[in-house]
Amino acid sequence: MPAPPSAEVLASAATDVAEIDRNLNRIAHLAYHARQHGRLRELAGVPLERSAVVLLRQIADSEPLRPGELANLLAVEASHITRQVQQLQKAGYVTRVPDPDDRRAQRIRLTPAGAEAVVRIREVSCRSMRGALEGWSPHELRRLTAFVDRMVDDVLSAIDADDGRDAAVSHHTP
Repeated sequence: MPAPPSAEVLASAATDVAEIDRNLNRIAHLAYHARQHGRLRELAGVPLERSAVVLLRQIADSEPLRPGELANLLAVEASHITRQVQQLQKAGYVTRVPDPDDRRAQRIRLTPAGAEAVVRIREVSCRSMRGALEGWSPHELRRLTAFVDRMVDDVLSAIDADDGRDAAVSHHTP
Protein backbone atom coordinates (compact mmCIF):
# COMPACT_ATOMS: atom_id res chain seq x y z
CA MET A 1 0.00 0.00 0.00
CA PRO A 2 1.53 3.35 -1.00
CA ALA A 3 2.19 5.97 1.64
CA PRO A 4 -0.29 8.87 1.75
CA PRO A 5 0.93 12.08 0.12
CA SER A 6 2.87 14.44 2.35
CA ALA A 7 1.52 17.81 3.45
CA GLU A 8 4.04 19.43 1.10
CA VAL A 9 2.78 17.42 -1.89
CA LEU A 10 -0.85 18.23 -1.00
CA ALA A 11 -0.06 21.94 -0.62
CA SER A 12 1.76 21.95 -3.97
CA ALA A 13 -1.20 20.24 -5.66
CA ALA A 14 -3.59 22.78 -4.14
CA THR A 15 -1.40 25.62 -5.44
CA ASP A 16 -1.30 24.01 -8.90
CA VAL A 17 -5.09 23.59 -9.00
CA ALA A 18 -5.57 27.22 -7.94
CA GLU A 19 -3.20 28.31 -10.73
CA ILE A 20 -5.08 26.18 -13.28
CA ASP A 21 -8.37 27.74 -12.13
CA ARG A 22 -6.89 31.25 -12.39
CA ASN A 23 -5.57 30.59 -15.89
CA LEU A 24 -8.84 29.05 -17.07
CA ASN A 25 -10.59 32.23 -15.98
CA ARG A 26 -8.01 34.27 -17.89
CA ILE A 27 -8.55 32.14 -21.00
CA ALA A 28 -12.32 32.53 -20.73
CA HIS A 29 -11.92 36.29 -20.38
CA LEU A 30 -9.62 36.43 -23.41
CA ALA A 31 -11.90 34.23 -25.50
CA TYR A 32 -14.91 36.43 -24.84
CA HIS A 33 -13.19 39.80 -24.65
CA ALA A 34 -15.17 42.43 -26.55
CA ARG A 35 -12.24 43.43 -28.79
CA GLN A 36 -11.51 39.79 -29.67
CA HIS A 37 -15.18 39.16 -30.39
CA GLY A 38 -15.40 42.25 -32.59
CA ARG A 39 -12.43 40.98 -34.58
CA LEU A 40 -14.07 37.53 -34.88
CA ARG A 41 -17.34 39.09 -36.05
CA GLU A 42 -15.56 41.15 -38.67
CA LEU A 43 -13.28 38.40 -40.02
CA ALA A 44 -15.95 35.67 -39.98
CA GLY A 45 -18.69 37.97 -41.25
CA VAL A 46 -21.09 36.84 -38.55
CA PRO A 47 -22.83 39.87 -36.99
CA LEU A 48 -23.92 38.28 -33.70
CA GLU A 49 -23.30 39.12 -30.08
CA ARG A 50 -20.89 36.90 -28.14
CA SER A 51 -23.53 34.84 -26.37
CA ALA A 52 -25.27 34.07 -29.67
CA VAL A 53 -21.97 32.86 -31.15
CA VAL A 54 -21.43 30.59 -28.14
CA LEU A 55 -24.93 29.17 -28.59
CA LEU A 56 -24.48 28.73 -32.34
CA ARG A 57 -21.27 26.76 -31.77
CA GLN A 58 -22.96 24.61 -29.10
CA ILE A 59 -25.84 23.81 -31.44
CA ALA A 60 -23.33 22.78 -34.11
CA ASP A 61 -21.60 20.47 -31.64
CA SER A 62 -24.71 18.81 -30.26
CA GLU A 63 -27.73 19.56 -32.37
CA PRO A 64 -30.63 19.17 -32.41
CA LEU A 65 -31.51 19.87 -28.79
CA ARG A 66 -34.43 21.39 -26.94
CA PRO A 67 -33.86 24.94 -25.66
CA GLY A 68 -33.87 23.68 -22.06
CA GLU A 69 -31.14 21.17 -22.88
CA LEU A 70 -29.07 23.94 -24.45
CA ALA A 71 -29.56 26.07 -21.34
CA ASN A 72 -28.34 23.20 -19.15
CA LEU A 73 -25.29 22.60 -21.35
CA LEU A 74 -24.33 26.27 -21.25
CA ALA A 75 -25.33 26.74 -17.59
CA VAL A 76 -27.61 29.69 -18.33
CA GLU A 77 -31.26 30.50 -17.75
CA ALA A 78 -33.75 29.10 -20.28
CA SER A 79 -35.05 32.62 -20.97
CA HIS A 80 -31.58 33.63 -22.12
CA ILE A 81 -31.53 30.73 -24.59
CA THR A 82 -35.00 31.63 -25.85
CA ARG A 83 -33.89 35.18 -26.64
CA GLN A 84 -30.70 33.99 -28.34
CA VAL A 85 -32.54 31.32 -30.37
CA GLN A 86 -34.99 34.00 -31.55
CA GLN A 87 -32.05 36.17 -32.64
CA LEU A 88 -30.38 33.25 -34.43
CA GLN A 89 -33.66 32.23 -36.07
CA LYS A 90 -34.35 35.79 -37.26
CA ALA A 91 -30.82 35.92 -38.75
CA GLY A 92 -31.49 32.62 -40.57
CA TYR A 93 -28.87 30.59 -38.67
CA VAL A 94 -31.20 28.14 -36.88
CA THR A 95 -34.64 26.68 -37.27
CA ARG A 96 -37.02 24.91 -34.93
CA VAL A 97 -37.94 21.30 -35.73
CA PRO A 98 -40.41 18.97 -34.02
CA ASP A 99 -39.00 16.78 -31.29
CA PRO A 100 -39.43 13.18 -32.50
CA ASP A 101 -39.90 12.04 -28.89
CA ASP A 102 -42.55 14.64 -28.03
CA ARG A 103 -44.41 16.37 -30.86
CA ARG A 104 -45.38 19.22 -28.49
CA ALA A 105 -41.72 20.13 -28.00
CA GLN A 106 -39.24 21.58 -30.46
CA ARG A 107 -35.53 21.17 -31.04
CA ILE A 108 -33.12 23.70 -32.44
CA ARG A 109 -31.19 22.81 -35.61
CA LEU A 110 -28.67 24.73 -37.69
CA THR A 111 -29.71 25.90 -41.12
CA PRO A 112 -27.20 25.70 -43.98
CA ALA A 113 -26.41 29.39 -43.33
CA GLY A 114 -25.83 28.56 -39.65
CA ALA A 115 -23.52 25.68 -40.51
CA GLU A 116 -21.54 27.96 -42.85
CA ALA A 117 -21.33 30.65 -40.16
CA VAL A 118 -19.93 28.10 -37.68
CA VAL A 119 -17.32 27.02 -40.24
CA ARG A 120 -16.23 30.65 -40.72
CA ILE A 121 -16.16 31.30 -36.95
CA ARG A 122 -14.06 28.19 -36.34
CA GLU A 123 -11.68 29.05 -39.19
CA VAL A 124 -11.05 32.51 -37.72
CA SER A 125 -10.71 31.13 -34.18
CA CYS A 126 -8.30 28.39 -35.27
CA ARG A 127 -6.23 30.81 -37.34
CA SER A 128 -5.88 33.04 -34.30
CA MET A 129 -5.00 30.08 -32.06
CA ARG A 130 -2.43 28.79 -34.57
CA GLY A 131 -0.79 32.21 -34.53
CA ALA A 132 -0.70 32.27 -30.74
CA LEU A 133 0.80 28.76 -30.54
CA GLU A 134 3.14 28.96 -33.52
CA GLY A 135 6.20 28.54 -31.27
CA TRP A 136 4.91 25.23 -29.90
CA SER A 137 6.24 21.97 -31.31
CA PRO A 138 3.84 19.36 -32.73
CA HIS A 139 4.66 17.17 -29.71
CA GLU A 140 3.76 19.99 -27.29
CA LEU A 141 0.50 20.63 -29.13
CA ARG A 142 -0.45 16.93 -28.98
CA ARG A 143 0.32 16.84 -25.24
CA LEU A 144 -1.69 20.02 -24.62
CA THR A 145 -4.61 18.58 -26.59
CA ALA A 146 -4.51 15.36 -24.59
CA PHE A 147 -4.32 17.20 -21.27
CA VAL A 148 -7.11 19.64 -22.14
CA ASP A 149 -9.34 16.80 -23.39
CA ARG A 150 -8.69 14.84 -20.21
CA MET A 151 -9.30 17.87 -18.01
CA VAL A 152 -12.61 18.70 -19.70
CA ASP A 153 -13.78 15.08 -19.43
CA ASP A 154 -12.77 14.94 -15.75
CA VAL A 155 -14.44 18.27 -14.94
CA LEU A 156 -17.65 17.16 -16.68
CA SER A 157 -17.56 13.86 -14.78
CA ALA A 158 -17.10 15.72 -11.50
CA ILE A 159 -20.04 18.01 -12.32
CA ASP A 160 -22.21 14.98 -13.13
CA ALA A 161 -21.13 13.30 -9.87
CA ASP A 162 -21.90 16.48 -7.90
CA ASP A 163 -25.31 16.73 -9.58
CA GLY A 164 -26.00 13.11 -8.61
CA ARG A 165 -24.98 13.75 -4.99
CA ASP A 166 -27.09 16.92 -4.89
CA ALA A 167 -30.11 15.03 -6.23
CA ALA A 168 -29.60 12.23 -3.70
CA VAL A 169 -29.35 14.74 -0.83
CA SER A 170 -32.47 16.64 -1.94
CA HIS A 171 -34.46 13.39 -2.15
CA HIS A 172 -33.41 12.36 1.35
CA THR A 173 -33.92 15.71 3.06
CA PRO A 174 -37.08 15.85 5.18
